[in-house]
Amino acid sequence: MDLIKVVCAIVCHQKQYFICRRRPGKSLEGYWEFPGGKIEATESHHEALRRELQEELGMEIDIKSFVGQSVFDYGNFKIELNAYLCDLIQYDGLLTDHDCAVWVDYQDLNNYQIAPADLPFLKMLGENDFN
Repeated sequence: MDLIKVVCAIVCHQKQYFICRRRPGKSLEGYWEFPGGKIEATESHHEALRRELQEELGMEIDIKSFVGQSVFDYGNFKIELNAYLCDLIQYDGLLTDHDCAVWVDYQDLNNYQIAPADLPFLKMLGENDFN
């Protein structure tokens, strides 16, 4: 089984976190996640993160720090997810790969069905007082 290398942005703005719901027809449809995507062979993590957020959301971010890594086996695929804490520069509401996006207080993140690979980052955020 191939390991898919992925990056995600934990975007924090006014003490709220940005999460997106995977649209119907996609793997893990209905699950909420921190936005991001696959790393192309020639890209750094930062380049991939900026590109993915621009393509999928039209969002511009400032990458602040590495939060952590999660490796998760979904059965038919396995991902290595690298998360970065980011500040919002600009977002106009574009959604191309998701059907919904919301800003959520840290304590309310557990009220959403978060994708399994993203779950460890909730604990990391709490332990490191990023919120």
